[in-house]
Amino acid sequence: MRVLPQLTFTVTGIGAALMLTAGIATAAGTPLTQDQAEARLIPNGITAESPGNCTDRNNPSCVSYDGILSGTVDGVINLKKASGLDSLTVIGGTEVGHGADGKYSHANGYKIDLRPSPALNSYIRRTFEYVGLREDGFALWKSGSGDLYCDERNHWDIVY
Repeated sequence: MRVLPQLTFTVTGIGAALMLTAGIATAAGTPLTQDQAEARLIPNGITAESPGNCTDRNNPSCVSYDGILSGTVDGVINLKKASGLDSLTVIGGTEVGHGADGKYSHANGYKIDLRPSPALNSYIRRTFEYVGLREDGFALWKSGSGDLYCDERNHWDIVY
């Protein structure tokens, strides 16, 4: 059973608030270690790339999976399989330096950032429902299961 919190985003150009429910399970799995997450992601063609070439959760130049929820890992694996892409690149995980706070954050393991590509961008935009703009002006798409995909131009910010 999925319990869905309400999130409010302002839709520009319409002048009304759009209520969205993020598809975040209250039991989004268990926190994984770096090694556990990599053991599931890498064999599925999902790799990380960081400017610092490191995995230290306390270094914003790294990409860390330490504490990522198993449901988030499952979501990325499912996205990759459903999209038919050969690979996906994670450019943001649980490391410090992400601006969003709150329960459904990178730090708490619910979010992940993926490098955009023409094929990934096309898949998300044609498969999921466009639901408007986030308060910061970035476009949002929502999957049938309620996961949110935000196009932050230089990456996809995804909430599972």
